Amino acid sequence: MPETLAAPPAPAAAVSRPVRQADVVAALRAVLPAHAVLWQPEDTTPYECDGLTAYRQRPLAVALPETEEQVAGVLRACHALGVPVVARGAGTGLSGGAMPHAHGVTLGLARFNRILQLDAFSRTAVVQCGVRNLAISEAAAAHGLYYAPDPSSQIACTIGGNVAENSGGVHCLKYGLTLHNVVKLRGFTVEGEPVSFGADAPDAPGLDLLPLVVGSEGMLAVVTEVTVKLTPKPQVARCIMASFDDIRRAGDAVAAIIAAGIIPAGLEMMDKPMTAAVEDFVHAGYDLSAAAILLCESDGTPEEVAEEIDRMMAVLAGCGATRMEVSADEAQRLRFWSGRKNAFPASGRISPDYMCMDSTIPRKRLADILVAIAEMEVKYGLRCCNVFHAGDGNLHPLILFDANDADQLHRAEAFGAEILETSVAMGGTVTGEHGVGIEKIGSMCVQFSPAEITQMQALKTAFDPAGGLNPGKMLPTLNRCAEYGRMLVRRGLLAFPELERF
Repeated sequence: MPETLAAPPAPAAAVSRPVRQADVVAALRAVLPAHAVLWQPEDTTPYECDGLTAYRQRPLAVALPETEEQVAGVLRACHALGVPVVARGAGTGLSGGAMPHAHGVTLGLARFNRILQLDAFSRTAVVQCGVRNLAISEAAAAHGLYYAPDPSSQIACTIGGNVAENSGGVHCLKYGLTLHNVVKLRGFTVEGEPVSFGADAPDAPGLDLLPLVVGSEGMLAVVTEVTVKLTPKPQVARCIMASFDDIRRAGDAVAAIIAAGIIPAGLEMMDKPMTAAVEDFVHAGYDLSAAAILLCESDGTPEEVAEEIDRMMAVLAGCGATRMEVSADEAQRLRFWSGRKNAFPASGRISPDYMCMDSTIPRKRLADILVAIAEMEVKYGLRCCNVFHAGDGNLHPLILFDANDADQLHRAEAFGAEILETSVAMGGTVTGEHGVGIEKIGSMCVQFSPAEITQMQALKTAFDPAGGLNPGKMLPTLNRCAEYGRMLVRRGLLAFPELERF
């Protein structure tokens, strides 16, 4: 069998000493009711993976607390036993960040699903970590407010998971990622001690650790409560659907819009295979003859929107748009976006499995990366549909394959690895919003030097000396980087001189 590029990492040495399952279950039952502790295979199997289904591992046990006191108790019990803990929300993550540890406990936080406070005057909401992203906007709608970050999975994903991955969405160009829309976090350390980050005031006393914890993938603390910012709903929103007969012209149009000083509410790009997949699924009205389409949205007052739409249409026309259509009403605008937001399920209809990559590149290189991905499709014998948060250069190539075929899985892994490393070579990064998890842990070795990785590991150690929170994720060991480099050479992938540093 061909070797894999992204095999789940070995447990961290500090937490790899196996503990008897019976001892773990007994310790958990001392702090949780019996129904909140799962340990039989048929009960723990549903927790064996997140949205990255290619890799699976049943945990030793699953703990389902309902109160913060129970969360603290679970963490204290696991810390005393030296048992690792993996926090899990809705399980919609796409990088394997919530994949269980074979000798650990999965801490399910889905029952923390209450909105504790909504203050329309201060435009904030205090919510538990298991509240769905979309539920915040639904609760705030009566006050003319909403929660701006809107990942495509917002109907299901939880705010705790959004914090872990620093999620974005189609409107993140104008309104920012999770980090820019969170005021304060509360939770617990690996030892079960309460901890908070940020403040209700504009600035927090002491070191500002909030940006450090947002996007830390559950490796520094277990977050149970989040205070988010709420944004006034715009009076009007209109969306342009622009078609291009050449992907390079479409990519150039993205850069030209930003260069013109325009910051759209949303600026998304889809290639021809993706528009075909979503149009057959939701009938959004996409131009199936286009090599690529852009969705460019403006929101604000009617006057602001009218002016910005005119400016964007002039830029798009100057960049060679072959067709432009502006949403006539709210129903049509939502229909335009329904295709983009259903890109992932639409891809699931045309392939048994798909691997959704997540990297960023400079906007001016959008066409270059699409050309490179097309060459990789031939190289690996697999199809790829592409969708982009084009405004901020965040790529989401969806590699189509059949996980029941081991060779296809390994080709998909190699395909994904080459996309990530090509993104780095073009001046980008290996992740934009999905996180590193286990999927991109090898690619971290390409982007960061041994000194940088060592420094990040030291930061992890400062919060979690024994490595008990989500071990084996996000940060590779230096030995693993060296092994990854040798594997790339054996697989005949690109030669990455950076890996010689290891």
